[in-house]
Amino acid sequence: MQKLKVVLLASLALLAIVFLVAISTPYWFARKHDAVVDIHNPALIKKGAYLAYAADCAACHTAPHGRPFAGGLAMQTPMGTIYSTNITPDKKTGIGNYSYGDFERAVRRGVRPDGAALYPAMPYVSYAVVRDQDVKALYAYFMSSIKPVEQRNKPTTMPWPLSMRWPMALWQLMYARPRAFVPNKAQSPEVQRGAYLVEGLEHCGACHTPRGIAFQEKALHDTSSGVYLSGSALEGWYAKDLRNEGLGLAGWSDHEIVDFLATGRTDRTAAFGSMAEVISHSTQHLSDADLQAIAHYLKQLPARDGQSPHPILGVDTTTAKLRAGDYRASGATEYVEHCSECHRLDGRGAPRVFPALAGNSIVSAEDPSSLIQVTLAGGGMAKTPHDRMAFVMPGFKQLKNRDIADILNFIRNGWGNRGSQVKARDVARMRQLIDHEPLNYVPEAHND
Repeated sequence: MQKLKVVLLASLALLAIVFLVAISTPYWFARKHDAVVDIHNPALIKKGAYLAYAADCAACHTAPHGRPFAGGLAMQTPMGTIYSTNITPDKKTGIGNYSYGDFERAVRRGVRPDGAALYPAMPYVSYAVVRDQDVKALYAYFMSSIKPVEQRNKPTTMPWPLSMRWPMALWQLMYARPRAFVPNKAQSPEVQRGAYLVEGLEHCGACHTPRGIAFQEKALHDTSSGVYLSGSALEGWYAKDLRNEGLGLAGWSDHEIVDFLATGRTDRTAAFGSMAEVISHSTQHLSDADLQAIAHYLKQLPARDGQSPHPILGVDTTTAKLRAGDYRASGATEYVEHCSECHRLDGRGAPRVFPALAGNSIVSAEDPSSLIQVTLAGGGMAKTPHDRMAFVMPGFKQLKNRDIADILNFIRNGWGNRGSQVKARDVARMRQLIDHEPLNYVPEAHND
């Protein structure tokens, strides 16, 4: 009994120490650094507006049909739903009372003015490398150009004790240490600019880099491991491999990457889901020079060990069979019935209208989550002024799980594609995820 008491007291003492370290962290690990910023400087505001596009602030902080930057976007996590916050300069419910130091610490360190840690759904781990002058420009833009909206933030649905904030400070100690952007001097200024945008403001790694058991990004910049930007599943979507390898960008030209980021489509493919939102809210607004810089940076990322640096293409025997009426392959009949009208018997679709399925690295991706989700729920293309129409793919939830799995396996292994097998249980799991998607928080605005 005495030994049990000692163990219990020791455990409580350790927990108390951990708690004290956590709640004190913002005061010694993430100190506030105030600065004088002229928030009415037109040049600074203009720069901040551009950088807000680059940082993709609107995609998360503006819910569909909601007020700009008033928050309310629902984000699924394994522990519950997180809702994005109001970042308009409203003094009651937004960031209107933030000093520059408050703003900078929230953006780059993930700490609120009251000292509480932000959840890493806010990509402060990436924003940590954003330069001082860029953060000041963002502050000027948000404090002087965004219309205040009185809209209270909706609490997370995560149950206690998972909803407690103080353990996040310990997470930040381990995975969100302060750092600066370190350019590779051996690369061209253009590639260095692309690296700065990808690693920082665009925070591409937040979706495209695999995460560890603590939900941390396994790499924050390119290293010899090659894990950075090698693809990751998030919220039921698979953010594809962006490295210059077979199922990544090996088959993409620099021009295609720029075209995709600017318009949301190329002659072969189109963005759906979360990436369509990124293009609508962010990359379509970037300058040609910055898009070129991003493309050049991505194309110089080498293939990982064991991965082919070339597109993985097989021989197309599918087209001839379908044209000859040979539907013996599993899923062929269902494909012809439900898909071929748009994507054609040769799997090549129509340039900039219906994405190709043949030779499309997204179709053959290591993780078929995106393909399953868009087949079940459908999806719309990004809306940009570059193309006259934004087409919508209908969902096929009415089909049985087995039928959808057969269609997807036919697509992932037809026309020379080489993809892993999709099982009916994979479709069932995705169907359940879609059916339980949280609703966004869009209350009536208090002011116009």
